[in-house]
Amino acid sequence: MTGTTTLTLGGLLAALLVLLANLHPWWKGGREFKQLAPFNKGFAAAACAAACPGGLLGWAHSHTGSIANGTGERASATASGTASGSALTTGQLVGLGATGAVIAVLAVALVVLEYKTAGKKDKRRITGGFFVGSVLLLTAGVAGALQWLPAALNGAGDAVVAAVQGAGIL
Repeated sequence: MTGTTTLTLGGLLAALLVLLANLHPWWKGGREFKQLAPFNKGFAAAACAAACPGGLLGWAHSHTGSIANGTGERASATASGTASGSALTTGQLVGLGATGAVIAVLAVALVVLEYKTAGKKDKRRITGGFFVGSVLLLTAGVAGALQWLPAALNGAGDAVVAAVQGAGIL
């Protein structure tokens, strides 16, 4: 299976189904934003992975799109009898530098540590957030809305490097 940078209507359907499954308990419950925290952690990790142009994180991002496309197209064909292979306008996060990559990896590692200590329901929500985030970040709209992220990661990485090297301290 190869990765993709193109999302189809089927892939969008798969992401929206997972999003719906995560939002439904929140909507039916007290609608407290802390209930969405595990999902948001997964989404944030996906955004950091989407900013990576390659490596393991970039690979995971692109392969999530392939999985969503296949699964969503089968679900659409089974549920409605229509084809959903039409491609959507693609987008991607660009401009991540070496210092920003350090921050992206640290952010994903922090979410992995949260995942390891989470309960069963929260693990599913973190995974769902990563799936939805990774899939939606293949679209021009969501990638465009988060176009500031690589620069923010680069800035944070530059600040860490400057602090470690002692720039401006003495």
